[in-house]
Amino acid sequence: MSEKEYDTKLKVTKGYFRSGLPYVGIGNRLHILVIFEGLSFENKAPSGFTLRMIAGSYKRFAKDYTVYSVGRKPSLPSGYSTRDMSEDYATTIRDELGGPLDIMGLSTGGTIAQHFAADHPDLVRRLVLAMTGYSLSEKGRQLQMHVGDLARQGKWNAAYSAIMDGVYHKGGIKKRLYKLLMWFFATFSAPTDPSDLRVTIEAEDKHNFKDRLAEIKVPTLVIGGEEDYFYPVRETAAGIPNAELILYEGFGHNAMFDNSRQFQEDILTFLKESTSENI
Repeated sequence: MSEKEYDTKLKVTKGYFRSGLPYVGIGNRLHILVIFEGLSFENKAPSGFTLRMIAGSYKRFAKDYTVYSVGRKPSLPSGYSTRDMSEDYATTIRDELGGPLDIMGLSTGGTIAQHFAADHPDLVRRLVLAMTGYSLSEKGRQLQMHVGDLARQGKWNAAYSAIMDGVYHKGGIKKRLYKLLMWFFATFSAPTDPSDLRVTIEAEDKHNFKDRLAEIKVPTLVIGGEEDYFYPVRETAAGIPNAELILYEGFGHNAMFDNSRQFQEDILTFLKESTSENI
């Protein structure tokens, strides 16, 4: 893998695996946690504010793990599916990181992680499906397609802002502030090419793993907000044999951000539960 060191206090690196997948590496521990990242507006290794935000978000995990936050490769071909994307992760982990490892699929990354866990159980020690589900809800699907259409038209400010309608679907001051923040963020860092975003949105639009959930045999935690706008979280857990479920009352797709301390502690508790290879 190619990498550039960013922070010497908490070791933070960024770069691309040989497979082409962009990543941020946080921490320097023996055990590895690979996070399949959520929907990204551009498939590249992050920098600046985005890099700092990612590193800060996973700082708690980095006390116990070397964390790799991994996106999708750039220049995705039209028609690339969530299963195709999962194969990219499998190649990366098998060839460059080894396994089995702890895997966390976040939002869109969780739909990809479902294929990964079912098709490559030898690469998974424990699986966390966070704020995700076996398919998008109808309103989640419509919102993501709207975001993709805005991006295709070059209306990046509106696209970045619109995604917050699903994260904070109840409204309120926090939603208004985040929409404003995303609007300004897009002004300075909007992608030049919407194709990767469009391909990913179209892939998730077609994703429905309901009939394959029972194929996930690895220890699994499904975690998220009780009122998630995008995904049927509870129903997803019900379809996975022996899956643990944690739902946060009063939260939706914002659970990881607005309940971050409890969210991360619950994930760490699950990952540290006794298995044949304790961490």
